[in-house]
Amino acid sequence: MSSSSVGEQLRKARESRRFTVSQVADATKIKSDHITSLEEGNFRPFSAPVYIRGHVKSLARHYKLDVPNVLADLDAELARTEEFSEPPSLIPREKGVLDWVTLQLSKLNLRLLLPLIALALLVSLVVWAYTAWRRHQSADPLSDLGPGYYKPPPEKSVVEYLPFPPGAVPTNAPAQK
Repeated sequence: MSSSSVGEQLRKARESRRFTVSQVADATKIKSDHITSLEEGNFRPFSAPVYIRGHVKSLARHYKLDVPNVLADLDAELARTEEFSEPPSLIPREKGVLDWVTLQLSKLNLRLLLPLIALALLVSLVVWAYTAWRRHQSADPLSDLGPGYYKPPPEKSVVEYLPFPPGAVPTNAPAQK
């Protein structure tokens, strides 16, 4: 075990080989922010110790350090942190509605379900288009005109006739004798 922290060991190894953080990030495919965080001893960007161990192991290999010793130092350092001192609980946490919905969705056969959903959407679109077309066909074409131009027929229309002009004789009138 070394007296310096894992972050210091990694930073010193990188600087002794004259690598920049971006060069190491390109070579190891580790984000430069994560490399910087590890060198500073900041483990907050990592959600679990397995990610920290994996990145430190990759960096130690890249710098040609003694990997088992570096990982032993890391384990000791992680044991002193509050967040990573104990392994995650194996007791299942209380499950909510979102967990149940996610489980049900994972059980669905998407190869069968997606075509059915597409077919249902297509049928819905056809029905909607047909009803819109029927509504358009039965609509009064002049209903958009203002009241000065067009007077819509009353709801209960009785057959109406235009009045005769004055002095006109109806053609269907009975003959006068």
